[in-house]
Amino acid sequence: MNVEEQLRDRVIERFNPQWLELDNESHQHSVPANSETHFRLVMASEAFAGRRAVARHQLVYAELADLLAGPIHALAMHLYTPEEWQSRESAAPASPNCLGGSKADAPEAEQ
Repeated sequence: MNVEEQLRDRVIERFNPQWLELDNESHQHSVPANSETHFRLVMASEAFAGRRAVARHQLVYAELADLLAGPIHALAMHLYTPEEWQSRESAAPASPNCLGGSKADAPEAEQ
């Protein structure tokens, strides 16, 4: 089972989402072809009712801790209750474009 399938199966089993989008965005980053390192998760679940954004993220982090410690380098999360998702008219923010490289690769600022 690949990383994307593992991630999808785990959130479905744990959170029983009413809405789920899972995008492998690895191709937008400086990684080898067919990598599974960068994902975007959009999910609406009753499990998030009464919880602030940080607590929602903590729930997901706890469930996916082993994947986040290993193959997954980055996970963008947009987590909603079903009511919040409906009020957003089923739209979540897009991920920003990767600029490539790292801060260590950036040229020093001109003085």
